[in-house]
Amino acid sequence: MARNMVRPGRTLVVFFLALAVAFGLVALAGSWKPQLGLDLQGGTRITLVAANEDVESDSLEEARQIIDDRVNGSGVAEADVVTEGGDIIVVEIPGENSRDLVETVQRTAQLRFRLVACSTVDGRCTTTTGLPEGLPEGLDVESLTPGAGGEQGGQQDGQQDGTQGNNRAALGAWARMSGESTSPSPSASPQDGGQGGNQGGSEGGQQGNQGNQQGDPYEACVAAAAEDELTERPLEWIDNPTTACVDAFNAFNAAGGCQDPGAVSVMEDSPAAPLITCDEDGIAYLLSASMIEGTDLDDAGAAIPQNQVNYVVTLSFNGAGTDTFGEISTALVGTEKQFAIVLDGQVLSAPTMEGRILDGNAQISGDFTETSANSLATSLRYGSLPIEFEDDVSVETIGPSLAGDQLSAGLWAGGLGLALVMIYCLLYYRGLGLVVLGSLGVAAAATYAAVLLLSETAGFTLTLPGIAGFIIAVGVTADSFILFFERIRDEMRDGKSMRVAVESGWRRARVTRLAANTVSLLSALVLYIFATGAVKGFGFALGLSTIIDLLVLFFFTRPAVSYLARYRFFNGGGRLSGLSPETLGMDRVPAGGKA
Repeated sequence: MARNMVRPGRTLVVFFLALAVAFGLVALAGSWKPQLGLDLQGGTRITLVAANEDVESDSLEEARQIIDDRVNGSGVAEADVVTEGGDIIVVEIPGENSRDLVETVQRTAQLRFRLVACSTVDGRCTTTTGLPEGLPEGLDVESLTPGAGGEQGGQQDGQQDGTQGNNRAALGAWARMSGESTSPSPSASPQDGGQGGNQGGSEGGQQGNQGNQQGDPYEACVAAAAEDELTERPLEWIDNPTTACVDAFNAFNAAGGCQDPGAVSVMEDSPAAPLITCDEDGIAYLLSASMIEGTDLDDAGAAIPQNQVNYVVTLSFNGAGTDTFGEISTALVGTEKQFAIVLDGQVLSAPTMEGRILDGNAQISGDFTETSANSLATSLRYGSLPIEFEDDVSVETIGPSLAGDQLSAGLWAGGLGLALVMIYCLLYYRGLGLVVLGSLGVAAAATYAAVLLLSETAGFTLTLPGIAGFIIAVGVTADSFILFFERIRDEMRDGKSMRVAVESGWRRARVTRLAANTVSLLSALVLYIFATGAVKGFGFALGLSTIIDLLVLFFFTRPAVSYLARYRFFNGGGRLSGLSPETLGMDRVPAGGKA
């Protein structure tokens, strides 16, 4: 006990150093104003319309809940997510600079891991000219785009005369990975060449008609892959991909492919079928069927790995995902083969495997900023949307729901309440009331620093209910002082000196204060977990202020009173100290007292 009594100054120094560090971090963040909520500053309204008007109400509600988790997963951003009608979700996010969250809101977040059969970089499925083998230079490549004129291409080939048969191949036979040539042998006569040309044209017309009946080369790829036994074994399939899929891959590249950066898949992102798609750099890929689904994820986060400077998205798989990823890493390590991380049909990253990964922890690297990495991790963490929305998303700026005079009235109410508490403590506790003033001031500074830091790191927004939570905390904090001071008075009435009474009174007050603050924390936790919107923000503010109250009580109020107990003005029972004989109801204040 004596050891604690002689070191209150050291505790105070450490406390103020910690407070200085907190404000130093605020200075580094560069913002001295907290982010305000929708009711105080307005924000951004995003309107999502379901692509299918016959969407089920359960699916719409599930999508609303997932979007709410994404934009307000920490419970402190206080975004509003509601459904309107039977196919609309409206998201209101505080702040004018919240448009970066539009992508987070509408992203379907369907994550899949596939293997790379070939790409436009490795050239395994394409020729050196960039055009499918045997495809004439003058061909209109627009005819190779999905759903475009398969019959017309076949008919054009079928109409070619015999004199052209020795210098072009049938359109339906280009880019065969088997290497078979459709042109006639050098010893063939012109007549044979003509017959070959007519035959090739006829075959081209038939295959063109067949392609038109099947829809497009991409549908032909899916149909052929469904009959290919290797499709279900991706690790083997990438060494011998389905010929129709190679044809479709070359058709895609010949028609322009991924020339526009950010282009996405031209095929449906079905987990059981191959996929032709792009990455953000305009590289085209032919990918295997999916080996790992996003549902195999346990968690996702954003971090900067040790000895690196760029953000990555960290992934943690469940048991099944861990086993499959270990199988992939074992098969690909030491080779130049790639696996692709595909999000919503687009390749995020296609790395090679540098080592076996058997613990189920992986990373997505790329040109991530802190915002984009956190956005992607949030989308993956809370799952994929059960429905699709129209591409035309309405984004508009909205004003605050509360007028400026209402905010001013709330702040005036809080300031008046704080002033009344301070005046009462000064009148009742006199000298000890200075400790109350100091404690409230320190608590206010610590709360302000915490709000600013949380605004920068966790997206905390301050709303009127949150302000109400902090105002209520003033009473909670003042109650802590009253309890402590009254315990000291009781101990002094029992004949103990102030220095001894501070320590023994603290031991008794500490238990009671911890119990009371635990109840407050539990109440705040219940509101935070089970409430929504502004009520959740109120619970968060109440819980934060309760924690700060405990820190101030333990590391400022208690050592400050112990420090003042060294001075005769207090331990001698000075008239204005708040511990005079008249105040305590005694004849005299104990000078030595009982230990």
